[in-house]
Amino acid sequence: MSFYDRWILPQLVDLCLRNKEATRYREKIIPGACGTILEIGIGSGLNLPFYGASVEKLYGLDPSEELLGMARKKARNVSFPVEFLNRSGTEIPLDGRSLDVVVTTWTLCSIPDPIKALEEMRRVLKPEGVLIFAEHGLAPELAVQKWQRRLNPLWNRIGGGCNLDRKMDALIAAAGFAITDLVTEYAKGPRPLSYVYCGRARPA
Repeated sequence: MSFYDRWILPQLVDLCLRNKEATRYREKIIPGACGTILEIGIGSGLNLPFYGASVEKLYGLDPSEELLGMARKKARNVSFPVEFLNRSGTEIPLDGRSLDVVVTTWTLCSIPDPIKALEEMRRVLKPEGVLIFAEHGLAPELAVQKWQRRLNPLWNRIGGGCNLDRKMDALIAAAGFAITDLVTEYAKGPRPLSYVYCGRARPA
């Protein structure tokens, strides 16, 4: 792992995802998670303050030990148990059909194999379980898509593998989920970076 990836990137990720628009989406979707929950890409723990009293246990998974260190500090202030898993989203070390909810926020953009990760999320969810997501991705306008694809190689390198041009609803459906609620819109910010897919899905 390079110096940039280990020491600089985690700080940048934490700083960038503290913005008001990301917080607005967190406030909207995270309180709806209840029971036994897995958060994929928990990062520095920015979602932790928004979980409600109906959480029984939270598993927080992330491949970055540096980001998990930040999340552990935030977890001291929540009332429910949190267990951290230093793993990739493509290899979830939990039993199948064991979780009520899986949460993913601004994470699917950077997983090298998002379909495999989503299939793992479906595997660990109970049949009646719910995937709650807020992700950025491919915009509907061709002009914006062109800019997303032009910027993507550079953005991918400096953003820890983040991709601007993934069509998130199509990926979720391709992994065996049925989307039950979906809002797509531009958040505030440069259009190539800010097209958001926000919603809920169930194992199909």
